Amino acid sequence: MNPAASPNLTPRIEPPTALESRWQTLRLFEARVRERLERALEPHDLTCSEYVALAALHYSDDGGHLRQQFLADSIPINQSSLSRMVDRLERNGLTERYHCADDRRGVYTQITELGRAKVEQARESYLAALKSALDEESDDEVVAELTALLRR
Repeated sequence: MNPAASPNLTPRIEPPTALESRWQTLRLFEARVRERLERALEPHDLTCSEYVALAALHYSDDGGHLRQQFLADSIPINQSSLSRMVDRLERNGLTERYHCADDRRGVYTQITELGRAKVEQARESYLAALKSALDEESDDEVVAELTALLRR
């Protein structure tokens, strides 16, 4: 089909199976919610990934420190992206890094008191944006079911 022949038509993408369609719906849903969270965290000078990492450290049952590989797997983010992000957090005084005493290859990230305060300050904005985004995401049946599940 010649694109110039139908300038007013919006292209549609139809995955060949219902599973692929639902997966794409979920991915688009996550992207829309994440965008809302990013905007809500801007006044706190945090990205969504930074907030999630700091929150994981803050709410961990291990005194606010986690092995970097465990942190990367938990939030999830790849190891090299986490390393760059922890560099930024450390420069801003929100985290500190240290080597494992038993295994020098192991690197831990520790949240600082400033990092804990940052999480507490940003948490209200994060939760408000999350709740608002979920309230607005009920057009699609799959998304409506997911938001209901998340609200339990």
